[in-house]
Amino acid sequence: MAEIDLSTIQVAKVVDARAMACPGPLLEAKKSIGAVNVGGVLEIWSGDPTTRKNLSDWCKKLGHAYLGFVAQGSYDRIFIKRNK
Repeated sequence: MAEIDLSTIQVAKVVDARAMACPGPLLEAKKSIGAVNVGGVLEIWSGDPTTRKNLSDWCKKLGHAYLGFVAQGSYDRIFIKRNK
């Protein structure tokens, strides 16, 4: 699979969860993924370093694709592709 340039990816929805500690960003992802069409990408902003692993694990469990993250100063931009 080719490497994806996350800095240029088109996202369908952005969720700002920077003020939340986990599991806040994970809960926001669960609420928001339904607003993204299958094949679309959800971007989560989180300042909690545990969010990367939590969202990766959640994606594996539910069948979505964890595309990775981009560190943006004090927070991460995490990308999830809805697969179903």
